[in-house]
Amino acid sequence: MSMNNASAELESANKLLSVYKNNITVFGSARVKETDPLYEKACKLGKLLSNSGFNVFTGGGPGIMEAVNKGAFEGKSKSVGINIELPFEQMPNPYLDDCLTFKHFFTRKIMLVKNASACIFLPGGYGTSDELFEVLTLLQTKKMQSIPVILSGLSFWQPLMVWLDDMVKSDYVKKENLGLITVKDSNEEVIKILKLSLIHI
Repeated sequence: MSMNNASAELESANKLLSVYKNNITVFGSARVKETDPLYEKACKLGKLLSNSGFNVFTGGGPGIMEAVNKGAFEGKSKSVGINIELPFEQMPNPYLDDCLTFKHFFTRKIMLVKNASACIFLPGGYGTSDELFEVLTLLQTKKMQSIPVILSGLSFWQPLMVWLDDMVKSDYVKKENLGLITVKDSNEEVIKILKLSLIHI
């Protein structure tokens, strides 16, 4: 990996994304099918966010990312994909007003959160989990500005919260750091949290 190439990638992305303000980044599985109820829920969330005045950022791929972008694309604000070159799963979805494709995971991850006013996590796998814990680590160590982190889908995320509570009991995580996370079940609850946390809606 060439660090010069990565630096150029970051510089170019910063210029392209600097025009977008009031952005929400939504993470979730690339493997969710269009027939899955979660796809419909993600699409409705994207449209709600877009119509509330937020540009919606995702990883730009299929599954939940596509659903969120589709809803945002139908709404009033912009739908943006921050994609990654992969041999599978990650062709850009067709519901994007703008799309950037990255070679390096770490530069892509920086741009997914750098300009975000909040991060919303829907159910996902290793990639979604990696992005969640990276954001939480950056917030915990105060290496990024404080933003809301919302986990959408109570039944999916509840076991994780139990595990994190065990970390607190074992003194691996400070109790106050659990306050970095809010878990909600419905799109309406997510939007309500954003209204309470941010002044843009």
